[in-house]
Amino acid sequence: MDYDNFFAGRVDALKAEGRYRVFADLERKAGDFPSAKSHQGTGVKDITVWCSNDYLGMGQNPLVTAAMHRALDESGAGAGGTRNISGTNHYHVLLEQELASLHKKEAGLIFTSGYVANHTTLGTLGSMLPDGVIVSDSNNHNSMIAGIRHSQAEKKIFKHNDMADLEAKLNDISPGRPIVIAFESVYSMDGDIAPIKDILDLADKYNALTFIDEVHAVGLYGAEGAGVAERDGLMDRIDIIQGTLAKGFGVVGGYIAGSASLCDFIRSYGDGFIFSSSMPPPVAAGALESVRYVREHSELRDHHQERAATLKRRLTEGGIPVMPSVTHIVPVLVGDPVLCKQASDDLLYNHGIYVQPINYPTVPRGTERLRFTPTPQHDDLLMDQLVDAMKSVWHQLGLKEAA
Repeated sequence: MDYDNFFAGRVDALKAEGRYRVFADLERKAGDFPSAKSHQGTGVKDITVWCSNDYLGMGQNPLVTAAMHRALDESGAGAGGTRNISGTNHYHVLLEQELASLHKKEAGLIFTSGYVANHTTLGTLGSMLPDGVIVSDSNNHNSMIAGIRHSQAEKKIFKHNDMADLEAKLNDISPGRPIVIAFESVYSMDGDIAPIKDILDLADKYNALTFIDEVHAVGLYGAEGAGVAERDGLMDRIDIIQGTLAKGFGVVGGYIAGSASLCDFIRSYGDGFIFSSSMPPPVAAGALESVRYVREHSELRDHHQERAATLKRRLTEGGIPVMPSVTHIVPVLVGDPVLCKQASDDLLYNHGIYVQPINYPTVPRGTERLRFTPTPQHDDLLMDQLVDAMKSVWHQLGLKEAA
């Protein structure tokens, strides 16, 4: 077999469909978010980033970067091993304590990424709960799907946010079998929210564990930024809360929070935790400082929500087809993979605006979109520039306008 020819052919197939992904070669400017330098094509160009998951700009917060500098001077660049073999730094312990406090749980456990946190936790639960079943929302993130598959446990997929279908799936499971219901709070491509209370009521009825992915909500919702479950007063009813340190908190890493026995169980049996090198101490120190800061500054969340609402309104008034969203996610429908990429390229090269095209398989075919994530740092002037650019691109490409 000609392996290279096979690899190239598969990539060419993606290009022909218009869904080949191209990295945006960016250089972030410390202290000047959301500005960045683009190294695309020839030369270097100043641009504005409109699709960052650093939702509050905490990756640029001077207190966070200062904490990372201090930890680098104190502890060096790397942790030196896995958590079990010389790789547990005091910053790891402090960060886990802070995350447990944030979510009002007995314990926390950090991972190298949110993906690893989901994959490891769900994979370990599914593989070790005797005769267990995982019941998963159809729109769950790839990391959750992969962890469930890896577990080889029986799985049932319920229609997205459909409580009648969820109960039907639960009712089909023999009484007494262990059940885990896995779902997200904020679904990041559409910007909708799970009916958390209804899911928890069904979990109580069928004696199921609940696993919520709050990756796109931690830092952004709730009095202290613990997520949608905190905002809705439901956090105490959820068994396992999973989150990230890479989005609302602006650094990198993932975690779970739950009972002491649950976290100890995953720590002791989860391959993705046991066999991964530890998070570098400067990263843990930066994340710790960010979590502490965000908990104390609710005005960040208020401003963030205002910016998202304002952008939705401004784009809609300009005839741009904003998809329904009840969160900070601002998806704009294009509906064609080639045109979606073209719109993204035109915005970047002709208007200095970077927003990534979102195509299949991240979203269903025919719903290709541009996904905007305004932050507190995106001021009215930047919004003026964006709306004008979008109207120009929409006209130039002949894209469908809002009804």
